[in-house]
Amino acid sequence: MRRVSPQIRRVDASPSPTRCWGLVRRRELLVPTWRGWLLLAALALSLFAGLMLTIHPFLAASDGRPGGALVVEGWGNDQTIALAAREFQQHPYDKVYVTGGPLDWGAPLAEYKTSAERGASILLKLGLKPETVQAVPAPGVVLDRTYVSAISLRRWFREHGGPPASIHLVTEGAHARRSRLLFQKALGPEVTVTVTAAPALGYDPRRWWTTSSGVRVVLGEAIAYCYVRLFFHPPPPES
Repeated sequence: MRRVSPQIRRVDASPSPTRCWGLVRRRELLVPTWRGWLLLAALALSLFAGLMLTIHPFLAASDGRPGGALVVEGWGNDQTIALAAREFQQHPYDKVYVTGGPLDWGAPLAEYKTSAERGASILLKLGLKPETVQAVPAPGVVLDRTYVSAISLRRWFREHGGPPASIHLVTEGAHARRSRLLFQKALGPEVTVTVTAAPALGYDPRRWWTTSSGVRVVLGEAIAYCYVRLFFHPPPPES
């Protein structure tokens, strides 16, 4: 009986032919099946939903560790200033410092020309004594207003005995994480900066994407925080 040898298929190990003068080469490509696309879509939707639910709590950071000097950003709404007043009354702070630059609107008709002075006046109306409230106005700038306010506070501290070991910052909602980062950059590593975020106004922080104000605030703060974290590198604080 004649023995039939099995056929052996040779695999050409030579490289695939090139085209377009050697600029491209033919390769095999694996693509998902409909089940694979369905799984990828489910994963993408899960990641998107998780981001929508967690981004606001991330931006509106609160350390909950009071101590040192109390600082409030004077541009915040009345609820933010009132929260700073309660914080001062409930914990052993010596003084509350109010930061902020020139008012964006109404300054010619207003008694106070900066948000620092306006915030300080609200604290006095809420019952704090004049000797416990210190306005620290900042110059008018177009960019990096929070950082410039923190620099003005650092200069005030230097002119009055030096910075404290720590400050506790009160600010508005989703601005909290970015404010803490900018104040830390301005004051330097020798000053510990903690923060309390006042509740958001004008939108539900659990469903911020359902209102135009919530979308503007959260997306704007997310972009601004990424910019500060990745690209904003000011010179180190003066000794």
